[in-house]
Amino acid sequence: MLFDLAFYTLGALLIVGGLVGTVLPALPGIPMVFGGIWLIAAVDNYQHLGLWWLLFIGALGAFGVLVDFVAGTLGAKRVGASKRALWGATLGTFLGMFFGIPGILIGPFAGALIGELSSGTSVLRSANVGAATWVGLLAGALVKLVISLVMVGLFGLAMLMG
Repeated sequence: MLFDLAFYTLGALLIVGGLVGTVLPALPGIPMVFGGIWLIAAVDNYQHLGLWWLLFIGALGAFGVLVDFVAGTLGAKRVGASKRALWGATLGTFLGMFFGIPGILIGPFAGALIGELSSGTSVLRSANVGAATWVGLLAGALVKLVISLVMVGLFGLAMLMG
């Protein structure tokens, strides 16, 4: 009984941490949400949340991870960004994690801007690429958050119906 409570608590912490992680790139948000859901389902002996629920929630999560990988790139490619800008945005996103919220917000833009400038384009064009990358990443974070909330909602529904 005590171990069950500990695992339920761990599952809930994974879900909450995952929801935070959908916005902060330092945490694997959607996998954490799914891990928490799966852990709670396992502790419950899959009585309320069976295989089909887990498969559906997992497929939704996999789609969310895919969105995460392509969102910034699609934003940059939409305005014709160079490969250097794409690499710069990736590096800027990674480095930005170490500088808190300002770094997370500025890093992708600055990385794409510097990458595009290094490929010989104008400052205005480079700033446009940086902004498009940032908008793509922001849209991706929003989609990930919505998908994570839907996953948690489906989990709650399955627990109530089960």
